[in-house]
Amino acid sequence: MSDNKKTFDTKLVSDLAQILNETDLTEIEVEQGEMRVRVSREISQHFIGHAAPQMPAQPAPAPAAPAAQAAEASAPAAASEDRSNAVPAPMVGTAYLAPAPGAEPFIAVGASVTEGETLVIIEAMKVMNQIAAPRSGTVTEILIEDGEPVEFGQPLLVIA
Repeated sequence: MSDNKKTFDTKLVSDLAQILNETDLTEIEVEQGEMRVRVSREISQHFIGHAAPQMPAQPAPAPAAPAAQAAEASAPAAASEDRSNAVPAPMVGTAYLAPAPGAEPFIAVGASVTEGETLVIIEAMKVMNQIAAPRSGTVTEILIEDGEPVEFGQPLLVIA
């Protein structure tokens, strides 16, 4: 049994650590029988451009966001039906339209985008996640503001 444990400890942990490095994951947990191994690492957070000074400014606009969301919720259902080509938020977080404060936005209404092109960044748990275009097309509507909190599945923009 000690041979199995020794093999488990060295080979599996080594393989899991390699997977972490190859995939940029921060944690992997594996269970084999009664044994459970969790390998995690702390990564240095490299921001794509939104600096720390942007963070204190975010709480101030937050009270206005629920009012805007309430106004959208009271809009007729027909308006949301026109957004069949909307790109939904894949996670909860704060959406940014540009790589850095004051920088040119990734997209604009009328802009052509190609599949895989960065549309927005969503910050979730202090990690900046680039949201890529799921298909090529033209941006017909941007449904969020820079620095706005977004919910999972919330439409971000429309690509026709």
